[in-house]
Amino acid sequence: MTVTISGVGAALPGTVIGNDHFAHLDTSHEWIVKRTGIHTRHWLSPDESLADLAERASRQALADSGRSAHEVDHVLVSTVTPDRITPGVAPELAARLGAPGPPAVDLNAACAGFLYALDHACALIESGRARCVLVCAAEALSRITDVTDRSTAVLFGDAAGAVVVTRDGLEDGERPHFLLGSDGGHTELLYADREERVLRMSGREVYEFAVATMAEQTRKVLGARGLRPADIALFIGHQANARILRAVAAELGVPDDRTEISVDTVGNTSSASIPFALRQARDAGRLRPRDRIVMAAFGAGFVWGAGVVRWKA
Repeated sequence: MTVTISGVGAALPGTVIGNDHFAHLDTSHEWIVKRTGIHTRHWLSPDESLADLAERASRQALADSGRSAHEVDHVLVSTVTPDRITPGVAPELAARLGAPGPPAVDLNAACAGFLYALDHACALIESGRARCVLVCAAEALSRITDVTDRSTAVLFGDAAGAVVVTRDGLEDGERPHFLLGSDGGHTELLYADREERVLRMSGREVYEFAVATMAEQTRKVLGARGLRPADIALFIGHQANARILRAVAAELGVPDDRTEISVDTVGNTSSASIPFALRQARDAGRLRPRDRIVMAAFGAGFVWGAGVVRWKA
């Protein structure tokens, strides 16, 4: 049994934060763009919830797949910034959508969370334990951003992205493939603790780890399927920094026209960045049925992942 992404959705808060917002930190629009590629990002307002974003993105994904909430067997939500400590976002999301009591759980794998959840969704379907799984990544990093820290305040945004994962129905279908990993020895380089509740990051070290690891894992996941860069319709890396994305794509030999970049308009949205970029590509007409999408992510923990899956097979 093989699996495909049959629909995608995305949502942003209404408040747009431009680079001029950070002028008081002795920075400028030009400085931020040169180092990160980010022009704008969106932040939740006090009266908006993360569940609101998750619901909008999920409804869009269901509509794109031609599925109803009653067909959803499992709901998986990737987030590090839920509205409450407990319960998680997933049960509320399922109820909002009108799904009839499916298993629903939050998952925390930092910026790689979407790939971890997507791997789990594919495994549920391949094992025959589900037919339709909703995977939503929703993040409100503005809630854990130190707005006084020049090195990190400019990076983060809020967003949600969602996909519907189903059987592909093809006799000659190609199974998705994922490689996931972790190294807990580098926690101090990127974390948010209970006392401060804001992100702290050693930028240079994280940059070097991210580029090397995402490139290596993507090569491995392609090699495991006997694929070359020329076989990739679209490469979507975690949208942390435009320089990182272009460096990884260059190492892989993937040209710019097959590398999706959304960080310029929404910033680093953690695990929501890959499904958000996927929706952007879909809206721009850069995806055709049965296209291979290759994804890679790296996040706090350290955790990482890479995967290849078909679009609307």
